[in-house]
Formats: sequence, structure tokens, C-alpha cells
Amino acid sequence: MKLLLHACCAPCSIQCVGSLTTKKILPTLFWYNPNIHPYTEYRSRLDALRQFSKDRDLPLTIEDEYGLQPFLKAVSIVDAEEGKRCIICYRLRLEKTALFAKENGYDTISTTLLISPYQNHELIKTIGEEIAAVHGIVFLYRDFRPLFRKGQNKAREAAYYMQKYCGCIFSEEERYCDHCCGRCRQESA
Repeated sequence: MKLLLHACCAPCSIQCVGSLTTKKILPTLFWYNPNIHPYTEYRSRLDALRQFSKDRDLPLTIEDEYGLQPFLKAVSIVDAEEGKRCIICYRLRLEKTALFAKENGYDTISTTLLISPYQNHELIKTIGEEIAAVHGIVFLYRDFRPLFRKGQNKAREAAYYMQKYCGCIFSEEERYCDHCCGRCRQESA
């Protein structure tokens, strides 16, 4: 198996990579996250992932595209409501991952989003499998959620940048507002 692992950040990558390597799967990390806002947040997450890949001697491919405007246009087509916007976000990132994988000889893709207890795993799995099938590759689903807290702790120990929200402008707003569901405040705990 030649795995291209979409990586959203260093903290989420730690335990995903650790779990995969115990199964003799050495992934190539793939950075493509046009949803992350603001630019300083985007840069902080990318810099931390670069450091993680260097620390672990992991290959890292970077699609360095700060894509706030295209992301907002794509989301506004449906609705910025949580859940609906996440469909667009997952699809954008997994589609780019699958395209790169197919064009560069990878037969399998996955994503570090699967470690977060705050992400919709069934939706990620469904979208990942659909996209992979279109491109003639495999989507590797793993439920990394039981490893989430351990990964967060290891990231703190390594002094990697720790984000306080999912990444998009809408989740950033939810982090600060009083009327949201509270999920964002749980993530920063």
C-alpha cells in the first residue's frame, strides 16, 4: 500500500502516523487546507506540520494554497450552517488529495481528520470512499478517535502549535460567540 495521508495539522497527525506505522504503513503527508482562516492560522498550522514531518523524517507534500475566497464561494452555494459547510470542506480537501494521489502513483488515501471526535466520521468516510472510487484508488478508513487526547498531549510536549478551532472562518466565529453549540469551546479544552 502506498498511502497519501491528508494532514490537517501536526497535533492530529501524531497519533494517526503512529498508529499506521505500527501496521507497517509509512504514509506521505499531504497538506491541502484552503479552508483555514486567517492566514496567520494557516501559516502556524503548516509550519507545525513541517516541523513534525522533519522530526519524524516523513515525506510531506504541500499544496500551499490559502484559499479563503474559493472556500467561501463554495460554501455559500449551500449554506454556512455547520454540517452543510463541512460537506464542502471535506470534499474539497479529499478531492485534491485523491487527484494528487492518482497522478503520483499512490493507491490509497486517508485523512488525519479521522482522529477528531468533533468531525463527522460517517460523512468523511462516505465522501472519501466516493472520491476514491471515482479515481480508482482506495480510501482507508480508520477510527483514530480513541488516540485523540494522547496525540494532543504529545503535541503539547513537542511544543507544536495547538489550534483552538476547526479552522474555517465559521468555526472561528463559533469559538468566540455565546450562542453556538459549545463544541468549539470543548475543542480548546
